[in-house]
Amino acid sequence: QVQLVESGGGLVQAGGSLRLSCAASGRTFNNYAMGWFRQAPGKEREFVSAINWSGNTYYADSVKGRFTISRDNAKNTVYLQMNSLKSEDTAVYFCAGRYLVWSVKESDYRYWGQGTQVTVSS
Repeated sequence: QVQLVESGGGLVQAGGSLRLSCAASGRTFNNYAMGWFRQAPGKEREFVSAINWSGNTYYADSVKGRFTISRDNAKNTVYLQMNSLKSEDTAVYFCAGRYLVWSVKESDYRYWGQGTQVTVSS
C-alpha cells in the first residue's frame, strides 16, 4: 500500500513563492502518474498539475506559467514549485497517485495524501 505525505505549505505574501513536496512510501512509484489538487473553503476540489510515468507535465490554466511540477523517482518524491502566488491560490493542497497516466478527475487517483495548507495574503 502506498502512503503519501505532503509538506512545505505555509503563509506567504502575494507574489511570493513556495515549494511543496510529496513523499511516497510503500513501493516504488516510477510507473505512476502523480497529481496535485487543491480545495479552498466552499469550493470543490480542483486539479492543479500532474506528471505522468514518462515525465510529461500538465497544468490547469489558472497556474500555467507560475507552477512547475517535477519528480525524483530515486527519492519517491514529487514537487510543486509555486511562483507568483495569488490570493486565489489559497487552499489545502493534496498530492495523489495513479498508474501510468495523468487525469484531471480526483476519482481516478487511488492514493492520496492528507494535504498541506497554503495561504497567500494580499
